[in-house]
Amino acid sequence: MFHLIFSLPSWYVIARVIVPLSLPLAVKILLSMLVLLASQYLLVSRFTSGGLFSAEMPRIIIILFNWAFSTVLLLALIQIAIDIIALLALLLRHPLELVPGVRYLAVLFAMVLAAVGVQQAIRVPPVKEVTLVVPGLPAEFDGYQLLQLTDLHITRLFNADWSAATVKKAMSLGVDLIVVTGDVIDGSLEHRRNDVAPLRDLNAPDGVWAITGNHEYFFHQAVWTEHLASLGLQPLLNSHRVIQRGEAKLVIAGLPDASAPARHSPGPDLAKALENAPADAPVILLDHQPRNARHNAAMGVDVQLSGHTHGGLIVGLDRLFAKPNGGFVSGLYQVDGMQLYVNNGTALWPGMAVRLGRPSELTRITLRGKP
Repeated sequence: MFHLIFSLPSWYVIARVIVPLSLPLAVKILLSMLVLLASQYLLVSRFTSGGLFSAEMPRIIIILFNWAFSTVLLLALIQIAIDIIALLALLLRHPLELVPGVRYLAVLFAMVLAAVGVQQAIRVPPVKEVTLVVPGLPAEFDGYQLLQLTDLHITRLFNADWSAATVKKAMSLGVDLIVVTGDVIDGSLEHRRNDVAPLRDLNAPDGVWAITGNHEYFFHQAVWTEHLASLGLQPLLNSHRVIQRGEAKLVIAGLPDASAPARHSPGPDLAKALENAPADAPVILLDHQPRNARHNAAMGVDVQLSGHTHGGLIVGLDRLFAKPNGGFVSGLYQVDGMQLYVNNGTALWPGMAVRLGRPSELTRITLRGKP
């Protein structure tokens, strides 16, 4: 079923773009086969040593698959728009006659746009500056800076070279604290050991703290949590740490991903995470998925940092991500007195590596007290 759904744009492109072209039948059949192949990257991935969620094939092949599928998807959307316009024109009794060559131009435009989208997805992310005004923030923490990394999805696509370049850029920012809000990897420790090794160079005065995302649970989460801890990514799973500046305190709390119980692991328990936390200290919560934001706000959290959505990937299509994530997809939200920041992601899942209008980010967050 999963692979059938991914093939739907291909069938639309075959029916509405390829079939009407003035080309020999053999060429149309060949193009149709290539279009269908482009939609089956995940099926092909299943037959590699990594499986569905971690394609262990050459990086250039992964890039080409993502470009090809993105081209098909964008071309399907363009053709849908053309068909809607043509239908409206017909209903208004002004039949639309397509200029010869429009379909060829649509194909070329989709190919170029897809290339831009894939490049935006796989680059080392730019720095994004975010300022959060936190009521009750002690003066000692005014100007305190955190770096949020999330959804790195370290794989054959986001490999050791990409990891090293991202870490180098992150370390140039000179923040007080680094938080990693889940989905660090896709793949087994055997396959990813070298690719995650550059994470060892992440450090900050108040530490590097990490939680799990849903993808860790696809690949022996306990093994990965232990290994990442050995690299310096200290786990915060239903627990918290208190950061101090003199007598002033700031609480950093973390939860395991909401999908953990389905994988026979302890699920998120905010009450446990905040047990014995100083009552008067602002609370910054790390929670991979943003969907439980309203519950977390009701529990007294001041700031929630999440990821998971990848920002919705493409402007316009991002609303498809809203409902399963509580309505939260990208950027800053005010939720019942709590500030929720949903990060677009440092990288994204290689199964859909395209970004248009939802750029990746290295997110430097500056805390400010209420004026």
